[in-house]
Amino acid sequence: MKIHEYQAKGLLAQYRIPIPRGRAARSLQEAREIARELGTKVVLKAQVHAGGRGKGGGIRQADTPHEAEAIARALLGKRLVTSQTGPGGLPVNEVLVEEAAEIRRELYLGIALDRKAGLPVVLASPSGGMDIEQMARDIPERVFRAGIDLPLSARPSTGRKLAVALDLEPGLLGPFSDIVCRLLKLYWEKDCSLAEINPLALTARGKLLALDAKLIFDDNALFRHPELQQLRDPEQEDPREREALSLGLRNYVRLDGNIGCMVNGAGLAMAVMDLITLAGGRPANFLDIGTLNTPERVVNAFKVLVADPGVRAVLVNIFGGMARVDVIARGMVEAFKSLDIRFPVVVRLAGTNAEEGQRILEESRLPLIFAGDMGDAARKAVEAAR
Repeated sequence: MKIHEYQAKGLLAQYRIPIPRGRAARSLQEAREIARELGTKVVLKAQVHAGGRGKGGGIRQADTPHEAEAIARALLGKRLVTSQTGPGGLPVNEVLVEEAAEIRRELYLGIALDRKAGLPVVLASPSGGMDIEQMARDIPERVFRAGIDLPLSARPSTGRKLAVALDLEPGLLGPFSDIVCRLLKLYWEKDCSLAEINPLALTARGKLLALDAKLIFDDNALFRHPELQQLRDPEQEDPREREALSLGLRNYVRLDGNIGCMVNGAGLAMAVMDLITLAGGRPANFLDIGTLNTPERVVNAFKVLVADPGVRAVLVNIFGGMARVDVIARGMVEAFKSLDIRFPVVVRLAGTNAEEGQRILEESRLPLIFAGDMGDAARKAVEAAR
């Protein structure tokens, strides 16, 4: 789950990581009043769940409260288009109004999961600010890494080593190390999948300040954090993903292909997407209906796929383990009865009660395309989508 920048900064402040003064505004009057209270030059930042806001016109500086109001008028209620939003953009319902900082240097600091090590890794770069992803691709030696061992306790030496690699002056080794330790504590205690400060600014007064922040939380751990669930902003999410969630489908991600995928198990979903790509096609989604299946869940999955105008064919690939294939088959029959399914559906069934599931589908006389194995299913789905 993503949250807004001002919400992320609120969490940073709880962990005593320095942030600029300011708060979010939902109206022109509120933006003007915050700027007046701060009593200095301010920056207004559109609050959307996407990067690239500066280049998209979503971050602007105001010298006076009157200018702050004018900028808020240009942002609030509009949709901001950036390189990460897609052509439709995202709605701007809030702007963060905070004091402008005099910046000497911009650094990058982030904590992410190292999937090979199965542990978090601290990333730091002397080239913070915009286009950090491009810089990491073009000049990877500018990104320094520090692995974290279990237990995930704060180790000041890790931060100091990174500070030296960033060529920070001696007086900043302690403050930088302290921020690394506090960010790691936040990452661990809040079940983040990403905790990022970019830029971490060195101000003209020689202080480190988190000018921007991004926190992404592990959806599967949100049940432990009701306080975080309250920060969710459904308006920033893809409407079809939101609809899927309301139907009980937590593992649905919309993509830009034309072959809908319905599988049970995340690993199987990834394998199916790879096979479709190898066969020359493009998956329209990642849809894992889970292992504890019911006919209703299958019907709901088809509802989501039918609503996607980009879908030209669907591949149903079921391996019955804890789930029963015959239950899945009954759900498919029910879906064809209740929904207007006009695209070809390729089916590959295996596992628990696969024979019974096959019998149910064959006797239903639905216009299905049966496949023998996963490769065969992917090839038939790609052909059906053409």
